[in-house]
Amino acid sequence: MRYRRPLIFKITDIRFVRYLAVSVGALAVDFGSFLTLLALGVLATPAAALGYSFGILAHWFMSSRAVFHDRVAERGGARSRQKALFVISALVGLGLTTLIVGAGEWSGIDPRAGKLAAIVISFGVTWMIRAKVVFREEPAPSVSA
Repeated sequence: MRYRRPLIFKITDIRFVRYLAVSVGALAVDFGSFLTLLALGVLATPAAALGYSFGILAHWFMSSRAVFHDRVAERGGARSRQKALFVISALVGLGLTTLIVGAGEWSGIDPRAGKLAAIVISFGVTWMIRAKVVFREEPAPSVSA
C-alpha cells in the first residue's frame, strides 16, 4: 500500500500549487459568469451550469499549459483521448455543481452559498481525477534484456 502524504505536504508540491492558482483563475470565470447570469435573471441552476462550463474551457487552456504541460499528450489520438477524459472530469464537476446548487435552491439556501459548497467539493474531486487519470504520469518504458 502506498503512503499518502498529508495535505500540508501537498501544498509544497509545485504542481498542486499551480493547479490551485489555475483553479482560482477558472473559478473567476465560472463565478463571474454565474453572478452575471443571475443578475440577468437566469435561474440559479442553469446559471451555475453555464458558469461552470465557461470555467471548464478556461481551466483546460490554463492547466494544459501551466500545470500539466509536461504530461500533455502529443497531437493525435492520445491528445484527443486526454481532452475527452478532461471533459469527462469536468462533467463530473459540473454534475456535482448542478446537484449541489439545485439541492440548495430547492431547500431555500442562498444560491451563492450552494455554489461555494459546490466549488470546494468539485475542486477536490476534479483534482484527483485530473492528477490520477487525465494527466497521469506515464510509466517509464521497461527495458527488456
